Amino acid sequence: MTIAPAVASSLAGSQDTIVALSTPPGRSAIALVRMSGQHALQIAAQLVSPWPLEFRRTTLCKITDEHSLLIDRCLVTVFQHPDSFTGEDTVEIASHGGHYIPTRLVQACIAAGGRLAEPGEFTRRAVLAGKLDITQAEAIGDLIDARSAGMHRVALDQLDGGLSSRIEALRTKLLVLQSLIAYDIDFPEEDDGPISRGRIAGEADELVQALDAMLATIPAGEMLKEGAIVVIAGEPNVGKSSLFNGFLGQSRAIVADLPGTTRDAIEGFVEGSVWPLRFVDTAGLRDTEDTLEKMGIEVSGRYLKRAHVVLACGDSEKSIQRTLDAIAHKTGGAILRVRTKSDLRLEAEAEMDVEVSAATGSGLEELLRVIDDELSRTVGSSIVETPILTKTRHIHGIGLAKEELVQFTRLWREEHLPATVAAVHLQAATLALEALIGAVSTDDVLDRVFSSFCVGK
Repeated sequence: MTIAPAVASSLAGSQDTIVALSTPPGRSAIALVRMSGQHALQIAAQLVSPWPLEFRRTTLCKITDEHSLLIDRCLVTVFQHPDSFTGEDTVEIASHGGHYIPTRLVQACIAAGGRLAEPGEFTRRAVLAGKLDITQAEAIGDLIDARSAGMHRVALDQLDGGLSSRIEALRTKLLVLQSLIAYDIDFPEEDDGPISRGRIAGEADELVQALDAMLATIPAGEMLKEGAIVVIAGEPNVGKSSLFNGFLGQSRAIVADLPGTTRDAIEGFVEGSVWPLRFVDTAGLRDTEDTLEKMGIEVSGRYLKRAHVVLACGDSEKSIQRTLDAIAHKTGGAILRVRTKSDLRLEAEAEMDVEVSAATGSGLEELLRVIDDELSRTVGSSIVETPILTKTRHIHGIGLAKEELVQFTRLWREEHLPATVAAVHLQAATLALEALIGAVSTDDVLDRVFSSFCVGK
């Protein structure tokens, strides 16, 4: 589904040739400057030698400024429209990195007739040219921001059109549903159309169920994007910070034999086999008169409320039970009993969910597996047939389409209103889905989508 050319041509600045640094500024081996637009080749011809270049073949060239002063020797690749990311003539210049050379290259392109690109403008042009739809463009942002294998996998699926295809399929079914009730609208004097009212209601119910299935992925989407909060809770000096450091592979939390060492919560990100995990080392749970330690324990309580999983840690069965009693009414997350310091175990005790030793590393991989399994059980597997919703815009659009369909179904079954009025809800649901993939688009929607993109993208 693409945006009509009339929409694209009406956007301010759409005829300009834009240029930007597409790699982060600063000291680096390579920097990439990208230029796109109808005058990209003419501008490049003023700066690049030798010229012209063979399309889609990288060539070592000299780049000079408007005064014919050498800037750098660069690798230059030229793409001719429509065979480029933006659908326009595009020139990509790979120069040495750093601050000075890339800045000079961008300035030279601007002096020769280009202008500095706005955030996300290259991707926006790709959308307007029909190279991507809006949801695929958003997936590019998710790919760049991905901090975990799970989020990377979801973003790739969306970039490949998984979410777009699902939305388009639901939109097509809505259009079919509208055609089914057209008979009732065109021939209201008939008692029943070629399709029974019960069947139409059933078709609408199936659409609602499909939208519900997509909305049910919201918790998984949030967890893949932000990471599942895993709180390490327990009494002082039972090995919580050692466990935290064992997961992260570095000494971020102070480990000591003194009670109350951890005065605040410390976060660390760990990539699980399925879910990204935000481990939180919290203050030891105990009664104390120390003001700072009390504040740390209060912070621990706030994390417990938000936790997806809580590791109730202890070096003995009794200390674990005291931790369980202390957190019982402070969290809605899944609680796993973890016996720490298993290498120091002297006598048989009740079986734990997992036994670990930060000193030897034993049990850490098993604990990660148990946490992943628990999250998949409570939230649902991140590998599902239904595309996972990760964007507020997607959640709102799918939710709005569902609400309109529910209203249609209720009115259709109750027969309180004529078919022409009930059909308005079907049309509203269709428009909500079309807005998600760009079949209906306005400048303000595009502005919101690309406002968070970097300039060179």
